[in-house]
Amino acid sequence: MYELFIAIRHLTSRRKQTILCVLGIGLAVMILMVSQASIVGLDHVLYTSIVDKIPHVIVKPGPDEDHIYLYNSFVEDIKNIDGVTGVSPVLAGQATFEYKSHSRNVIMQGIHVVDHDSVLGINEYITHGSFRDLEVSHNSVVLGDALAGKLDVKIDDLIDASFPEAHHATLKVVGIYDSGTPQDENLAFTSLSTARDFFDVSSVVNSILIRVDDPDTAQLVSDSINNPGVVASSWMETNPEILQLSKIKNIGNKILLGLVIIIASFSMVSTLFMMVMGKTKEIGMLMAMGASRRSISVIFLLESGIMGFIGPVLGVTVGILICLQIGSITMDMGEGSFGGESTFPFIVRIQDAVVIVLFTFILNLLGGIIPARRASTLDPVEALGSE
Repeated sequence: MYELFIAIRHLTSRRKQTILCVLGIGLAVMILMVSQASIVGLDHVLYTSIVDKIPHVIVKPGPDEDHIYLYNSFVEDIKNIDGVTGVSPVLAGQATFEYKSHSRNVIMQGIHVVDHDSVLGINEYITHGSFRDLEVSHNSVVLGDALAGKLDVKIDDLIDASFPEAHHATLKVVGIYDSGTPQDENLAFTSLSTARDFFDVSSVVNSILIRVDDPDTAQLVSDSINNPGVVASSWMETNPEILQLSKIKNIGNKILLGLVIIIASFSMVSTLFMMVMGKTKEIGMLMAMGASRRSISVIFLLESGIMGFIGPVLGVTVGILICLQIGSITMDMGEGSFGGESTFPFIVRIQDAVVIVLFTFILNLLGGIIPARRASTLDPVEALGSE
């Protein structure tokens, strides 16, 4: 097809302009690729440092109830829901811990160790002692490292636990954990039987924590729990600010970098206009030789398509290489920020690269319509007579 041959000749005849135009588009696409990889990396950290460390679904008693009764069969029903990987019944309440001259108000959770570990993976955060000792040692407790520091306790120390309307208990510290989250300052774990004795209740719980294999399906799991005596909420409902942060971040990134691509596309449009102006006589000769106006338009659309394809492919390639070279970036986010995470990876996804190339190519192709129409509407007589 002769239109493609002429389009390539036009581009190679003005190499500097063509190269600068391709580099301009490529630079914008490279910035977009690196930025998108950083956004995906931030989302990954957001999920692993926050969403991964909280229950994906929480089941609580209904509005007129304080506890969930006959929960064992209910727990088994939840385990049979597709996508559920862990279920932990919990009896939680407030307590005051005292050790020597130190005292702190805490949230004490009575749990089954294996069940709770399947939901929150506390065992992997244990830095001293053993999480499983809660089951074998009655009146024992596991503390967050921040809470242990404020109470100035260590493994095997005995803590006095008390609270109005609760039974006094002496709890032995059998483990200390560090999850890197604010809960390390006020959350303590004990066995379910110890918590029942302390809070003076029978075989009941006041929440059921659930983990699913895909956090994005938590709402579906939550909606499938149809027990009239309870209320189920996904992490998307209990922590909506996480989704809002992610959406705002992504929208802002797309708007900013979309504008960068549009600006870069203007360089391609201006280059084509200059080619039209510089090749006016040649365009007139083509028309005089029988080239149709449609063919003239196709020639310049092909030119915009070629530059609009080479530029994005080059930019995406360089962007990927930069991301792979950097790998990750470490920033001082302050203690407790992002669940203790301070390293943010650049995550490259093939679908992002494909979408960026296609989006930029289509945008540049659309931008080439104006100069292509301008070239096709030239009067061949005037074009041949131009200087």
